[in-house]
Amino acid sequence: MLINQDQNNMPKVLVTTGGGDCPGLNAVIRAIVKRAEQTKKWEVYGSMEAFNGVLRSPKEILPLDDEKVAGIHAKGGTILQTTNKGGPFNWPVKKDDGSWTAEDRSDEMIEYLKREGFEVVINIGGDGSQQISYDLHKKGLNVIGVPKTIDNDLASTDYTFGFQTAVDIATDAVDKLVTTAASHHRLMILEVMGRGAGWIALHSAIGGGAEVCLIPEIPYNLDKVLNRLNSRYNAGKGFAIIVIAEGAKPKEGSIMSRESTEVGYRNVRLGGVAYQLSDQLKKAGFENDIREMVLGHLQRGGTPVAYDRVLATQFGVKAMEMAINGEYGRMVSFLDHEITSVSLEQATKGQNLVDPNGFLVQAAKGVGISFGD
Repeated sequence: MLINQDQNNMPKVLVTTGGGDCPGLNAVIRAIVKRAEQTKKWEVYGSMEAFNGVLRSPKEILPLDDEKVAGIHAKGGTILQTTNKGGPFNWPVKKDDGSWTAEDRSDEMIEYLKREGFEVVINIGGDGSQQISYDLHKKGLNVIGVPKTIDNDLASTDYTFGFQTAVDIATDAVDKLVTTAASHHRLMILEVMGRGAGWIALHSAIGGGAEVCLIPEIPYNLDKVLNRLNSRYNAGKGFAIIVIAEGAKPKEGSIMSRESTEVGYRNVRLGGVAYQLSDQLKKAGFENDIREMVLGHLQRGGTPVAYDRVLATQFGVKAMEMAINGEYGRMVSFLDHEITSVSLEQATKGQNLVDPNGFLVQAAKGVGISFGD
């Protein structure tokens, strides 16, 4: 829908949610709107499917007020919907021959937003979304970033909202797999998300008491994994649990991925490493029954846990206060138990990955979890 021309010259803030969906997105939106309404000086709008709502014709931009955000903090997903396709720098365009190309529409979008009186954009998203935030900021658009991802892999913030919900879902899956594994004397391999970061796998392996945890940061030796499993079965334990991150790989192998055929989707698609590991173990001589489970998008769905609602609310309030104070070109951050902010330049440098020598890995090893190293 098209927005109405503003009659009282109140500054507008545009909220976008981009990338994969994540528990807690609605809590951020709600907090932004509620903090803005306290000032009685700002209007809040939302763009549907990240920046695509601004780029489409007709525009898909809607006003957000207290009534529209009432109670949404307890709901999963995002009322603004989300996408990891398209965007201002890579807008997909179909050519006459049926093939697709991408156009840079960032200048056109920035001109429109400024003309319509948008003072600032609050862009809620992961590493790809925050790179867009930084690139738009460099082109003169006032942008504030809010870090979001279940993977917890963004630099310059200790935690991202959505991560704890994903960990709880994965840990619950481990708990449930223990009972069926014990009943059938099976090895159960649980594949979890995380892309290049092993945080979900590591936390859920510790929380669920898995025997083996395989993460991208520690390439595994199959023989050592096999030895750990055989020693458990030989000790009379008739079952075992492996938690493996989707980006894990053997020391002499590569990450299991494939190119996407979806128009406008630029990332490689991960998944299937649980089946790859199962085949490797069978070929290496593991004789017991193996079953694989890919948890997949269940980790993104459903009601956010209280921790993520609280963190997301803090992020939303902080983002709106940064807008009020004109603190542009920065991303909200949770560092050393404080809600603060960092420059978008800093936020888009590197990733937050598991430290193979860190205390969390050492604690896991201290209770007998093998990383195959």
